[in-house]
Amino acid sequence: MTQPSKRDVFKPVELIVLSAVLALFVGLTVLLSTRSPLLAVIFFGVAFIVVLVVVAMLVLTFKPNKDEQTELDDEVPPSGH
Repeated sequence: MTQPSKRDVFKPVELIVLSAVLALFVGLTVLLSTRSPLLAVIFFGVAFIVVLVVVAMLVLTFKPNKDEQTELDDEVPPSGH
């Protein structure tokens, strides 16, 4: 069994961090606009979920073509097993 690369391991973390940053922007915008912390937290949560689902759907639609796949295969160093 081959070990996943660091890039493969951290891909979900990257998506969650991206969603959190965009949701934080929405939450801060709502907080600064309305001065209501409860409303800002609600918008943060909704934005986090929506952005996470949209980004995950976009990632699922990505399929590398033959040239990209060979480039990705070349990046992975061969294991010494």
